[in-house]
Amino acid sequence: MGASVFGLFVCTSYIGLSCMLAFWLCKVLGKFLPGPSLPKAMIQEAIAAAELCACCFELIIVADNYGIWAYAVYLFVLTIWWSLSWEDATACPYTHLEEVVEGKLDVRHAGLKIWAELSGGLVVYKYVMTLWSLEIASVHKSRAYEECTADLQVNFILGALIEALATCLCRLFSRLIGEWNPRFGVALDSFIGTSLVVAAFNYSGGYFNPVLATALKYGCQGNTNAEHIIVYWVGACSGAILSVFLYQQSIFQAIARKVKSD
Repeated sequence: MGASVFGLFVCTSYIGLSCMLAFWLCKVLGKFLPGPSLPKAMIQEAIAAAELCACCFELIIVADNYGIWAYAVYLFVLTIWWSLSWEDATACPYTHLEEVVEGKLDVRHAGLKIWAELSGGLVVYKYVMTLWSLEIASVHKSRAYEECTADLQVNFILGALIEALATCLCRLFSRLIGEWNPRFGVALDSFIGTSLVVAAFNYSGGYFNPVLATALKYGCQGNTNAEHIIVYWVGACSGAILSVFLYQQSIFQAIARKVKSD
C-alpha cells in the first residue's frame, strides 16, 4: 500500500471515528432526555457542530494532499450523512436567525443554540490535534504544531459578498428542494451545496457556516479577527437572512408552488 493511499485511509478512518462518536453520543442523549427540550436541543447542536468541525479539519488534510475533487466527494457524502443523522440539529447559526426573522424562534433560544454550536466547534479542536499529533500517516506530520493560515484569498469585502451570495443561493435552493421533496432531495441539496463550496474554495474558502469558519480559521495568519467576523459571520448570516425575504417574494413563491405541484 502506497503512502498516499494509506494517508487517505487514515483520514477516512478519523472522519468515520468522529461521525460514529457523535452518532452514539446522540443516542445516549436520547436515552437520558427522550422528549424535546431546550437543553437537549443545545446539546444536539453542540455535538453536531463538534462532528462537523472535526470532519472538516480532516477535509483540510484531504484537500491539501489529494486535491479539491477528493475534498468535494468526501464533503458530498458527509453532507448527506449529516442531513440524515442530525435530526433537528443544524450546527449552523444562521438557521436559527432565519427562524427568528420568520417568528418561529425567540432571540434568547436562538442565542443559546448558537452559543452551544460555537462551544462544540471550539472544544473539538483539542480532540483533532490529539489525533494529528499521533502522526500515524505522513499527511499528518507536523500538522498539529503548524501555524494555521487563513483561506481568504481576496479582499475581505469581496470575501463577505461571496459568502453572502453563496449562502443565499444555498438556502434558497434548500427551501425549494424542501417544497419539492423529491426522492433524491437530500442528495440534490448536498450536490448544490458542495458545488457552491468548490466554486468559492479558492476565494473565501467556501465555508458558508460561521461556526465552522471560526473553529477552523479564527486567529489564523492572513486576515485580522475583524475581517474574519465580517466575512464569515456578517457575510454568511446576511446572505441567509436575505434568502428569507427573497423567498417570500411573489416570484419565488410562484416557483415554490410550481415545484410543489409537480
